[in-house]
Amino acid sequence: MIQLNPANNRFTAKGDWQESHFSFSFGPYYDEENIQFGPLRVLNDDIVQPGKGFGIHPHREAEIVSIVLKGQLKHEDNLGNVGFLEYGNVQRMTAGTGVLHSEVNPTLDEETHFLQLWILPNQKQLTPSYEDITFDPEKLRNELLPVVSNNPRENVAMIHQDVTLYLSKIDAGKEVHFEQGQGRKIYVFVIEGEVRLNDEVTLQRRDDARITDLHALTLQAKQDSFILLIDLPGGEA
Repeated sequence: MIQLNPANNRFTAKGDWQESHFSFSFGPYYDEENIQFGPLRVLNDDIVQPGKGFGIHPHREAEIVSIVLKGQLKHEDNLGNVGFLEYGNVQRMTAGTGVLHSEVNPTLDEETHFLQLWILPNQKQLTPSYEDITFDPEKLRNELLPVVSNNPRENVAMIHQDVTLYLSKIDAGKEVHFEQGQGRKIYVFVIEGEVRLNDEVTLQRRDDARITDLHALTLQAKQDSFILLIDLPGGEA
């Protein structure tokens, strides 16, 4: 089953320096029917103005992944980690027993656009840790490139959950294919463009699809597209 969630159904929060679109319940937005999809608990689509950002704040018991789409993002935490991220970088932070961090746009003249995901870990009381990786944007072209996985390797960040995050840029008219194991779930988020799934459902920019009971998925780009695909275990946690 493919469940389409149009971008215009997302909750939007705007402030003086930030605009956020929530795909799942978060902060001021609560919908008991939209808490999580498997262990995927949060996907926020954030825009931060130059010189502004999220000051020091706490997290616990979550695997936090940040994907910069435009501009720069500076991370600092109480573990002593400092990271400067831009397009081509992905950050993974294990909050575990507790971490304090900040995320700001360090530039003076450019907006930062980034996705932040929270994934519930497969065990509690993990030791907090931080990692950022760099991927080759050329390897996204018409391929599903893993960038975060519980089977880490070069240029793939380690996550404490049985999930894999893929990015892909699909040329108009091209297809990519994904095969899923029985009982598992697939989440697709269209960052840019327009993608048709199994010739059944069309996703526009920032739409998502929550997919269950499907072994084979074909993603056909109706225009040049940029997508995030997540392979998830079944169940709610």
